[in-house]
Amino acid sequence: MTHLLSTIKFDVTGLIPAIAQQHDTGEVLMMAWMNAESVEESLRTGQVCYWSRSRGKLWRKGETSGQQQKLVEMRLDCDGDTLLLLVDQQGVACHTGRRNCFFLAARGGEWVEIAKPLVDPERLYHR
Repeated sequence: MTHLLSTIKFDVTGLIPAIAQQHDTGEVLMMAWMNAESVEESLRTGQVCYWSRSRGKLWRKGETSGQQQKLVEMRLDCDGDTLLLLVDQQGVACHTGRRNCFFLAARGGEWVEIAKPLVDPERLYHR
């Protein structure tokens, strides 16, 4: 594990961007941040764990919503500064209740919503 972590180029705050992609369809689901601890936990447990910059703590994907990501494979890009996580997404990936976080498309000089929520966000987080 030490060798794997030593080859990752974390930024000055100790973070690296991680792109989550559905392993069998190629759908890009989301982007989040990871630190060394979240990388190690994800590899060790097979459940994806990120670093939440807003909360200032580890964020185990699905811990409050149940929408977990199972890690199929972790890949490091050629520069060593971005991770690609091939995952098996359980349910929706986006906190807005959509399958992925990329639901706005630039069309005609405007951001156009191209995907509606599949799950009510209030239900996801039991608010």
